[in-house]
Amino acid sequence: MHQYPSDISREQFEEIRKDLEETKKKTRPRTVDLYDVFCAELYVVKGGIQWRMLPADYPNWKLV
Repeated sequence: MHQYPSDISREQFEEIRKDLEETKKKTRPRTVDLYDVFCAELYVVKGGIQWRMLPADYPNWKLV
């Protein structure tokens, strides 16, 4: 996957993974990497773009 300026490192993500995992509702098993979803959210927030304009490197905007 392409690295974007808004991405954080895997090491930084591991520090917050536990908090994100604890907020998970009882849903079907995850099919995409939570790191990719989080980086996609950062891309949208930091870049001020629309969800549908996410690059193809990230998971589908509906999943994010």
